[in-house]
Amino acid sequence: MKLEGLKPFLVRYLNSWVILCIDLTVSFIASALALAMISLLDKSLFASVSLPVVWLGGSVVVSALSFYLMHTYRSVIRHTTLREVGRLFAAVLSKEALMLVLMFTLPWLAGLRMLSALEITLLLVLDATLTATALLVLRVAMVLVYDRIKGNIRRRQNTLRVLVYGVGDKSVALVHRLAQSPHYDIVGFIEPGSEANNNTIAGRPVYYYDGLSGLKALRGRYDISAILFAKEEDGRSEQERLVKHAVDSGMKVLIAPPIDEVIDGRVMKNGVREIKIEDLLGRDEIKISLDEIRADFKGKTILVTGAAGSIGSELCRQLAGFGIGKLVMFDNAETPMHNVRLEFEERYPDLDFVPVIGDVRIPARLDFVFRKYHPHVVFHAAAYKHVPLMEENPCEAVLVNVAGSRNVADKCLEYGAEKMVMISTDKAVNPTNIMGCTKRLAEIYVQSLGLALASGERKGKTRFVTTRFGNVLGSNGSVIPRFREQIAKGGPVTVTHPEITRFFMTIPEACRLVMEAATMTTGNQIFVFDMGESVKIAALAKRMIELAGFVPDKDIRIEYTGLRPGEKLYEEVLSNTENTIPTDHDRIRIAKVREYSHADASGTVDTLEELSRAVEIPSMVRLMKRVVPEFKSKNSVYEKYDHELDEVAESVAD
Repeated sequence: MKLEGLKPFLVRYLNSWVILCIDLTVSFIASALALAMISLLDKSLFASVSLPVVWLGGSVVVSALSFYLMHTYRSVIRHTTLREVGRLFAAVLSKEALMLVLMFTLPWLAGLRMLSALEITLLLVLDATLTATALLVLRVAMVLVYDRIKGNIRRRQNTLRVLVYGVGDKSVALVHRLAQSPHYDIVGFIEPGSEANNNTIAGRPVYYYDGLSGLKALRGRYDISAILFAKEEDGRSEQERLVKHAVDSGMKVLIAPPIDEVIDGRVMKNGVREIKIEDLLGRDEIKISLDEIRADFKGKTILVTGAAGSIGSELCRQLAGFGIGKLVMFDNAETPMHNVRLEFEERYPDLDFVPVIGDVRIPARLDFVFRKYHPHVVFHAAAYKHVPLMEENPCEAVLVNVAGSRNVADKCLEYGAEKMVMISTDKAVNPTNIMGCTKRLAEIYVQSLGLALASGERKGKTRFVTTRFGNVLGSNGSVIPRFREQIAKGGPVTVTHPEITRFFMTIPEACRLVMEAATMTTGNQIFVFDMGESVKIAALAKRMIELAGFVPDKDIRIEYTGLRPGEKLYEEVLSNTENTIPTDHDRIRIAKVREYSHADASGTVDTLEELSRAVEIPSMVRLMKRVVPEFKSKNSVYEKYDHELDEVAESVAD
């Protein structure tokens, strides 16, 4: 029987009549042993059967009377105190006193009266000693057994019995690392298939399963609590099979920490964690030119705008490992910047970094930073990014994303920065919203400035590069943290449309590609990252609900709310009029885009800034659509301007 099967019995008290029967049995055996020991002195005691029978019968009767009068059978054994022990001794003494009376009153015990006074005393002392000792030992043993079983159950409840996926080197190494863990009991390995061979690896059996029923059978037979993956890629490859079946079977799905998170050869309890949707959506680790990046950045001063944001802060973390000379963190968000500062003071005590509160909309503040620190490389990640919010606040989107990017680029050129890397988005491709169009306008300005340098129109040495990618997993305000909060509250999980899809990339993956692109650039390129396959958001919500241990649309509903202003069903990486050329990195390509003169781009940005500061929204949006003709609003109040422009175009054509 499983230990958990004993749990209902451990909360009950042993029936008092059962205790009385046990005590009488112990008393009977003690009296028999005492008489047997005395018979060694006088063998005539067993000459007749009547004497031992009457002695033992009398022992049971007087013991029952003594135990009943002293209420020893009513005590709860596992709660025994000195008071109960004293009562037990009193009952034993009462038994011996009554046995002495029987010895001198019952004719069948006349043989005992022939013993000497010393032998009679010895008989009673032996009987009392054996009875009291046996009763005490029995109670102590019962308490110890109870505590042992209860402790095992408690440990079992705090210890997960797990099967490790796969039999590769990392899986075997993980089993060795967890061998002494008080938190995980490794039952064995698990492999898909229907093999029946009794394979053993690292002293643990290998189990095979061929579907949901097979996994449920394993769980029931071996009391399995969780499946543990040694590698994220194993979890991704098994997400439609083992991960899904484990969730359906009520088991946890865990993933082990990388080797650098193991302390003194031990895996900490908070190291092994439940698998997250980010693990399943991620891809194999990107290979980047670490030596080239280190050589490119070593000893240099790096400025990161938007340093307290999701992308900016991760860029800073990765830059911290490349031997840079100084890291300048620039952001206008006070509390997030404070949190990043505390993190870096703890994690990177040897890093020379400077947190600066500032706004890219204020040229004078940027000028101060460039004048004081003279950064060699600038990563421009500061931006407004939330589509519906920017649809409602278009002037702020223009000021930050367009004018702010222009300010940073101009300062890079003015102070001779070697390189500026601008973070853009796939929403800049065929934009359907204000945010996407502002990022496209920022791309246009930065590229036009680089082209002006290349043609000799402007003087300077800065190389400008733009990186464009889709949504990052777990970024501030993104869909995954939002879904996680909704699931924690019991739902519903809100999805805008059943068919909406998005490209996803992990934050570290995006930042590695950004730094790789920064080392590859010769200036003026827009780098496009391979985002893999797009993900249907409804399927993402369903999988997150399942990973949380719930049944979609039963335990937690998925509710469709309709597309938000400016939102499109499908994101694109390249516009219809663009193509790409390959690079030496299989995940990075260079977009071939329409080029703009710097004079036109600069004049557009100046006008847009004036209109946005004056909050002249209609004129501002009309200009944006003229400069970026592929900007067609969707589900937005600005669609009317598309109709106006179409009518103008038709009248001109006529």
